[in-house]
Amino acid sequence: MMHSMFHLPLPVMEKILRPVIVYLFLIGFLRLFGKRELAQLNPFDLVVLLSLSNTVQNAIIGDDNSVSGGIIGAFALLAINWLLMWLLYRSPKLNQKLEGSKTVLIQAGVVSEEAMKKETLTFEELISVLNKNGFNNPADVEECVLEPNGTFFVKGKTPTSETVHSRELLNAVERLTAEVMAMRAEMQARG
Repeated sequence: MMHSMFHLPLPVMEKILRPVIVYLFLIGFLRLFGKRELAQLNPFDLVVLLSLSNTVQNAIIGDDNSVSGGIIGAFALLAINWLLMWLLYRSPKLNQKLEGSKTVLIQAGVVSEEAMKKETLTFEELISVLNKNGFNNPADVEECVLEPNGTFFVKGKTPTSETVHSRELLNAVERLTAEVMAMRAEMQARG
């Protein structure tokens, strides 16, 4: 039993190269298919999460169900991710080239149809993003950007209704405070 659990039917170098090759192709495919596919994860984290769950699959470690094969595949996957992160940290230009650039979807309340087409984003999806950020209308948005990592940055033109309400409450409290102080001063003057 112990022999079958740890016996490697394939060479160790093949076990190391398979996850590395799959990892690099997944990074390339995610870059090719665009930012929207990334949701909230950066492409490197997403690849690691997807690939780690599949380390025992044939595409990554070959026709092997051994514990040793899974450990070697997982190690190779984590090692290539660490190496790539280290390389990208040391080389910001390479990082920017691999990551891509941001896409401005709304500027000064105007939706860029060209940018929407480029990112294959429908108007309804854009409105959903705006709603999640507290806006109902693109005209209320100064800037909406789809970042290279798949997140949306939304900056409003005007203060939100919550901000307006907070300001109104603060003004009312200040008026009440002034009235109370005036009443105290009047009462002290009489008494």
